[in-house]
Amino acid sequence: MKKSGFKWLIFTAYFPFIHMRIEWSLLLQGLVISLSTGLALIPILTSFFGLTFEEAVTIAMIHMLLVTSNTLIFGVPFAAGWITPALPLVLALVINNYNTPVERFQMMTALSLDFGVLMFLMAMTGLGQRLSGLLPIGVKAGIILGASFSAFKAIFYDDISNFKAMPVSYITAIMVCLIIMCLPNLKKFKFFPQSLITIASFGLLPAFVMVGVFGGLSGEIIFDIKNGFLNPPMADLMKKVSPFSIGFPPLEYYIKGIPLALVTYLILFSDLITGKSLIEDNQKYRPDDPIDINFSRIHYAISIRNFIMALFAPFFPTQGVLWSGAQVIIVGRWAQGKEKLESLMSGISAFYYYGIPVVFLILPLITFLKPFMPIALMLTLLLTSIACCKLALKMVSLNGDRFTMLVVAILLTFYSL
Repeated sequence: MKKSGFKWLIFTAYFPFIHMRIEWSLLLQGLVISLSTGLALIPILTSFFGLTFEEAVTIAMIHMLLVTSNTLIFGVPFAAGWITPALPLVLALVINNYNTPVERFQMMTALSLDFGVLMFLMAMTGLGQRLSGLLPIGVKAGIILGASFSAFKAIFYDDISNFKAMPVSYITAIMVCLIIMCLPNLKKFKFFPQSLITIASFGLLPAFVMVGVFGGLSGEIIFDIKNGFLNPPMADLMKKVSPFSIGFPPLEYYIKGIPLALVTYLILFSDLITGKSLIEDNQKYRPDDPIDINFSRIHYAISIRNFIMALFAPFFPTQGVLWSGAQVIIVGRWAQGKEKLESLMSGISAFYYYGIPVVFLILPLITFLKPFMPIALMLTLLLTSIACCKLALKMVSLNGDRFTMLVVAILLTFYSL
């Protein structure tokens, strides 16, 4: 396998079988986790934006293709995802201030274009690259610890209604996840069953199996599996969402979206810091797979993705830079050595099933995974919180930096929005 990838302009593309091997463990995990999470917007799209179930699945598929392009086409070494903390703000602005699906999709288009222009300017001026080096270590650690606190807050406070609605499923998922995280540390003991290490190699997949069993027995997980294949209604979808069909937003939409685009950039920048720190903290374990992290190039990639989304599948902010939970899973396996994961790029691509959208068209799979959507999101937030907390605490050694870290984290968690 060639690790260098295919160079084009300032980017590098990676293709399965040519630049990466198939990573089955991460492929199976991603099939469950990323697909379940990627479909989480369907209830919102059908309830507030006038889309049918088939159209909502189709737009989710387009979003996932763009997310996957972050690594496969643009060569960014981050498992991309939504800019999740900005989503409640976006929905509040769009749903509360605009009454029709056309107006709401136009505002989503305006937000995506505002953000795309902002990312392009930050890349062209080099500010996006220089900003990271200007931040003190206490502030950087505080940003990462803030991501940890925010993830815990989302699970146990913001979305506590989901926890109360599915207590058996949530507790089972958390307990199995924590056990799996501890298993690799126990393999040094002589009589420890190696079969458990094999189970741990599948990451979060065993947690979903146990949730399916105990959640099903408790009545919390109810399956409504449908047969057949989805025929993506692309033409109908474009008539409802694309600015080429419904019209481009008026100027006032763009002006109203600027403050939210700026706030979203601050959130995204914290993801950039987190993603870079996760890789650098584990790079010492993989000198055979050096990772080039260029913030300007990443800014350009995110800008292009948001421009494309604005024209064909506008729903801001689904085109961000980092899905922390997925990055934690992949980097953790990458750090274990080449025999576990050939390259970071192959691991990220496997988690997103190499950008192959066919899984979105299999109705039995889509409807089977539907009950797992909130569990998938919760577990990725949990992993994010644990990993970011561990990373932030390792970054600081002076009391002054620790105090700065704590203050920044609290401000970001409770007052940034």
